Amino acid sequence: RRNFYTSSSCGMCGKASLDAVQAIGCAVLEEDGLRLDGELIPLLPGRLREGQGVFDRTGGLHAAALFDPSGSCAALREDVGRHNAVDKVVGHALLEGELPASDRVMVVSGRASFELVQKAVAAGVPVLVAVGAPSSLAVDLATQIGRAHV
Repeated sequence: RRNFYTSSSCGMCGKASLDAVQAIGCAVLEEDGLRLDGELIPLLPGRLREGQGVFDRTGGLHAAALFDPSGSCAALREDVGRHNAVDKVVGHALLEGELPASDRVMVVSGRASFELVQKAVAAGVPVLVAVGAPSSLAVDLATQIGRAHV
C-alpha cells in the first residue's frame, strides 16, 4: 500500500502572510514600461471571447491570452482550469523566447485571483485584465508590487 499526499489548495493554506507566498526571482516590472490607450482595456475581454473556439462548442472552458499594446492577440489558450489556461499561454511565450513579456497584456476569462496575479508578475506581464472581479488577495499583491488599478 502506497499513500501520496496531494493538494488542490490555492497555495495560501498554511502560509503566515502574503509575503510568504510571493514569487521569488520575478522579472522587475518597469516603472515607465508598457503604455496603453485607456479605451483598449474594456475591449480586450471581447477580443479574448472571440478567440475561444472550444468554448463556442462546449460552453465550459476558460481562456487566457497575451495581447500587444495595439490590441492584437499574440497568443490565446483554453483549458478547463483558469490556472492551466494561464500556464499554457505563459508556456507558449517561454518557448517562443518572449519572456519577460513586458510588452504584453494578459487577459483572463475568469476572476483575477492572487495566483493569477502572481503568475503574471512571474512572467513579467505588467497588465492583467480579468472578466471577473479580483479577489482581495489579488488586489493586495498587486498593491504590494506597486501598480494596482482596480
